[in-house]
Amino acid sequence: MTLPPPLAVLADRIARLEDMESIRQLVSAYGIAADRGNDPVMFDRLLTRDAIWEAEGFGRYEGAGEIVTALAAIGRDSIKWSLHYMVSPLIEIDAGGERATCKWYLWELARIADNAGGTPAHWIGGWYDTTVIREAGGWRFQHITLNIRLLSEYKEGWSELP
Repeated sequence: MTLPPPLAVLADRIARLEDMESIRQLVSAYGIAADRGNDPVMFDRLLTRDAIWEAEGFGRYEGAGEIVTALAAIGRDSIKWSLHYMVSPLIEIDAGGERATCKWYLWELARIADNAGGTPAHWIGGWYDTTVIREAGGWRFQHITLNIRLLSEYKEGWSELP
């Protein structure tokens, strides 16, 4: 059944809003996976099989398997604890509705391993530039670039709850 033009336009607009919300949920799930020690099972669900992840100082990884392995190692060996704030996602879906770009700011509290065996508090700030595509089962990250602009130890630290 073909919808009359005003209803077809409305249906397209609703579908676009639903896609944007799905992409926001994808961004949120990324933050949750990162805060759980870069959980490889959680991250694997968010990526296309041919995904690329890159960040200066952390490397470039190609393919979901390589990405989840590398991020899990970073979570195990370097960033021992984190709290990601994924701020102000800007989503632009292409005309065909199958591909989008999504950019957002990152504000992160973290404990990063040092050479003395400690995990001093750090502030991390920057932004993500990503490409997402629609696959069976929903939207997935195809390319993720993390642009870190602030990585600073917080010498006073913060107290943690017991």
